[in-house]
Amino acid sequence: MENITIEQFEDWSFVLGTTGLMLYMAFIIYRLGKDSNAGKFGYFVLFLALGLGMFGFIAKSVIVEILNI
Repeated sequence: MENITIEQFEDWSFVLGTTGLMLYMAFIIYRLGKDSNAGKFGYFVLFLALGLGMFGFIAKSVIVEILNI
């Protein structure tokens, strides 16, 4: 069995943790739309406005990885 370093553990914990939080935030956005009886356009606006922050975080991570190569 291969030993895992602290750095590898932190990297995987960060990726899994942020992925889980983003999925939970998407669920919260869905519930906001459902509880407010938003139509298709309402869901679109909610996911666009609130999901843009998550997209920005993902884009920043991708850009940093590309520039570090």
